[in-house]
Amino acid sequence: MIDKARFETPRFGALRRFFRANRRLEEDETQTARVLCIASGKGGTGKSIVASNLAAIRAQGGERVLLVDFDAGLANAHLLLGLAPRYDLGHVMTGEVEAEEALVEGPNGLKLLSGGVGRHALANPTRRELDRLFRALGPLENDFDLVIIDHGAGLGYATVAHLAAASTLLIVTNHEVTALSDSYALYKRAHMVNPHIRSGLVVNRSPGEDVASAAWKRFRTASQRFLGHSPEYIGWIPADPAVLASVQERVPVTVSRPDAPASVALSTVAEWRSIEHARSAKAFFDKARRALR
Repeated sequence: MIDKARFETPRFGALRRFFRANRRLEEDETQTARVLCIASGKGGTGKSIVASNLAAIRAQGGERVLLVDFDAGLANAHLLLGLAPRYDLGHVMTGEVEAEEALVEGPNGLKLLSGGVGRHALANPTRRELDRLFRALGPLENDFDLVIIDHGAGLGYATVAHLAAASTLLIVTNHEVTALSDSYALYKRAHMVNPHIRSGLVVNRSPGEDVASAAWKRFRTASQRFLGHSPEYIGWIPADPAVLASVQERVPVTVSRPDAPASVALSTVAEWRSIEHARSAKAFFDKARRALR
């Protein structure tokens, strides 16, 4: 649940993350990045807004953060961050540039790897193409503390491979029945390919806590009844005009309006404790490549 006391101290979380990031780097500078997959099962839930803001929040806390927009072919993270990348995942997949060359810097120093817009090869990649792309992305894990992967709607090859490789999944849904149903299908699939994945759920753009709580109870009841388990409930993010304004301004709401209700709620989501443990013994993209076979 959202801690209402945080509405009074929205900046303390960033300071805590800064000191934790420093401590992690001092303890082991050789570890690869933690990887957080963010998905929703369907479009229109505000997943990319959540992903871009979480990246900005964590970067503000002192972490080296990479946001990968894997909504390949229909990417919009660059728009939400006010960026105009020259290269995208398509250029990396074809070998035109190295992955590092395709990165652009965004708010608070975060780095973005854009998914590109209108590219057929990215919208419908073959397994061989994905294998080549994952191999190219692998070295980036050594350069960042946290990699956030923003997945597109549906359960394509890339999403399923990432779910099989990930240790941590954040599901973004709305209170509507269709959004809950598609998010349930995503959660079910994630546990089919990866029974040990840590999953959390956030209800986005809710008109109130009671509506969000009711949506979560429906999701939990169905999950427990048919699967025998359910994700962790992280909390809810209110429907907030400041978010709509931030999209038009092309600046994350947590940067332009850090005291807005949605910003404070997003800061709480960014404190989800499983993010601190989103690292596995083997490199993420190597595991994703094996999952393609």
